[in-house]
Amino acid sequence: MKRGVILREGHPIVPQAWYADRPWNRLRGLLARAPLRGGAVQALWLAPCPSVHTFGMGYPLDIVFLGQNGCVLACHESVPPWRMRWCRSARQTVELAPGGIAALAPVRGEEWSWQET
Repeated sequence: MKRGVILREGHPIVPQAWYADRPWNRLRGLLARAPLRGGAVQALWLAPCPSVHTFGMGYPLDIVFLGQNGCVLACHESVPPWRMRWCRSARQTVELAPGGIAALAPVRGEEWSWQET
């Protein structure tokens, strides 16, 4: 997976993010990896990705669904293990540790982007 940062309106909001754009990387996601650090310090950006699952996860996740252009469409806080979430018009998804959404306070329609470092 590629490493980078997540930007909101051009300003960094998540200093350490991974970008999963290949089928195997998206399928594996965070499975068998150390939990993300809280406080929106780390995230996983999945593209294309209109839905996610937490099957096999040992901890909950905060989920942010984004449109093709990176605009925030929907947020789901503390999705427990063994669940699914989707957003019909989403094309990208950001996974954060629980509390990430509260720390970032995303607003529907604002633009997020991923930048390689």
